[in-house]
Amino acid sequence: MTEFIPPGSRFADLPSPFPMKRGGALHGARMAYETWGTLSPAADNVVLILTGLSPDAHAASHADNPEPGWWEAMLGPGKAIDSDRWFVICVNSLGSCKGSTGPASIEAATGAPYRLRFPELSVEDCADAAMCVVRSLGIERLACVIGNSMGGMVALALLQRFPGAAHSHINISGAARALPFSIAIRSLQREAIRLDANWNTGDYGDDTYPESGMRMARKLGVITYRSALEWDGRFGRVRLDSDRRMGDDPFGLEFEVESYLEGHARRFVRRFDPNCYLYLSRSMDWFDLGESCHGTCEEGLSKLRVNRALAIGVHTDILFPIQQQQEIADGLLAGGADARCLALPSPQGHDAFLVDIPRFDPAVRGFLDSL
Repeated sequence: MTEFIPPGSRFADLPSPFPMKRGGALHGARMAYETWGTLSPAADNVVLILTGLSPDAHAASHADNPEPGWWEAMLGPGKAIDSDRWFVICVNSLGSCKGSTGPASIEAATGAPYRLRFPELSVEDCADAAMCVVRSLGIERLACVIGNSMGGMVALALLQRFPGAAHSHINISGAARALPFSIAIRSLQREAIRLDANWNTGDYGDDTYPESGMRMARKLGVITYRSALEWDGRFGRVRLDSDRRMGDDPFGLEFEVESYLEGHARRFVRRFDPNCYLYLSRSMDWFDLGESCHGTCEEGLSKLRVNRALAIGVHTDILFPIQQQQEIADGLLAGGADARCLALPSPQGHDAFLVDIPRFDPAVRGFLDSL
């Protein structure tokens, strides 16, 4: 399966061997990342961005890649994450197919893709790998670590595994543990992929890509990334024109919302490796910050050492519901951090941080401006 590496990506080698939390190790592994802004002489203006499951490291345009990034509206000169002030690093997650080593990468020992020979992946491994990138740039302490969605989990793991590594933290639609509903959805997504005959226990190629399974997995995901309120407002019960329906199929696409999901899925499926999707998805289900300290999630949060923190969520998020961001803020506050939760009234669900910029910009900008 092909990796999808954005132009302008930079790479940091991981230590070899790179031990994995659940056993095994990687040899000759690397991390993809991109940077914006200028590192201060004291190296005290660093912001690290940790992403959700599918994004690459190209969060915003820059000289080496002028294409808009996935967080273009939030990152750049004069924007909420102001690259005129901050030296910003965004890493592509370990286990991905966007430049960092993952199941789609070539294993040096065999000359073939890892596929299911890739060691079991945990959120903690992603945190360790991200910190290796930071250290490779000669940076000892972050001004702020920002984590979105899965990246919010990775950020908490990083704070736990590297005490004092960050002065402050913004957790956006993240969580300190996976909840049953989220686990159930991701379980169905993985099942859809594995039941596709082309998946073939992970042994597929570009010409035998398990497209049907990935389409279903992506549709399930997109349904949970937005809210019922938004689906109703955007599509209602509007039907497709007759010339846009699926031929003679009596159960083909009929409503606008079905067409939207189909189009979204088809744009995604051949831009992401199915095995990488399986590994990253499962890593989130396994994550529970409390397990690493042999206590509760609340105890794990209270032991993190960070001066200031802001947990941001939206009321309509069903995948990482607002009570999880409140839990993060409460736990950090109990540990002595100046922490609070900001609940936004966005109708756009889990994906709000990507699209509802008028609400998220002031929140992130205000926090960073106060540092």
